Amino acid sequence: MKNLGLRNKIIEYSLKLNSTNLSPLRSGNISLRAKEDDKDGYLITPSGKKYDTLKPENIVFMGLNEEANNNDSGNKPSSEWRFHRDIYLNKNDAQAIVHAHSPHATAVSSHGKSIPPFHYMIALAGGEDIKCAEYATFGTRELSKNILKALKNRKACLIANHGQIAFEENLPKAFELAEEVENISLQYIT
Repeated sequence: MKNLGLRNKIIEYSLKLNSTNLSPLRSGNISLRAKEDDKDGYLITPSGKKYDTLKPENIVFMGLNEEANNNDSGNKPSSEWRFHRDIYLNKNDAQAIVHAHSPHATAVSSHGKSIPPFHYMIALAGGEDIKCAEYATFGTRELSKNILKALKNRKACLIANHGQIAFEENLPKAFELAEEVENISLQYIT
């Protein structure tokens, strides 16, 4: 199996989404930039599978120029494959992405407002505030465009009525950034 180590790393961190309560059950998704058969792309968690049942063959490879319906692995990629792809296409430093429906970030995102510079740790996201992407239906081009706009000069943002997304140079750092966004969100609302 190609990229077995990367597939196992995605499973490891998907399980951490659950164990840390960053995203319960099937919610949220994780991807890693990858190459298969000389094709640039990314590996992403599948749609609708509980993380504790994931096997390496369930992790879906998507080419950077592919639409989800062109994938023939037998597994459907996360319904959010589009914003993962678009972040990889537009952010060269993005090597790993964590999208979480974490409770506090989701609560803050339901107000559709950015988190202001109330704490110096906000700078970890890459700016003076943590932007909130405007609402759009999950999986749509519109949502992807809104997320890219909110990620301008940043590595993390909230997604209105949805949760948060973070990217970094590797999966441990992306996961840690998502945890920081959740913690900042908790501090902001308490």
